[in-house]
Amino acid sequence: AAAMSCGGLSKTEEADEDTQKICDQVRDQVEERAGKRFDLFRAISYRSQVVAGTNYFIKVHVGGDDYVHVRVLHKFSCYGGELEVSKIQLHKTLDDPIEYF
Repeated sequence: AAAMSCGGLSKTEEADEDTQKICDQVRDQVEERAGKRFDLFRAISYRSQVVAGTNYFIKVHVGGDDYVHVRVLHKFSCYGGELEVSKIQLHKTLDDPIEYF
C-alpha cells in the first residue's frame, strides 16, 4: 500500500489487476452518468485516499484519445463494502494529471 496521510491523496500509481476489477464493477454506473457506452474501459493509473473507506481516483481509457477520470468510494466492510461512483470527469487526456475532484 502507498504511504499517505489520512485524508491525503497518494501519489499516482500505475493501474493493476485490482484497479481494473474496480473499473469493471463500476462501468455501468459510469456509463449511466456519462449518458453513453464506452468501447473500451481500461484502467491506466490511479490515486487513492483513505476516508470511511478508500476513494480511488482512476484514469480510464475509453477509446481513441478519450479518457475519463472516475472517483470510486470502496466502503470499508463495516459499512457494507460496496463500490460507489462518486463523480466522473469526461473529456480527459492521457497526460491530464489525476487531481482531487
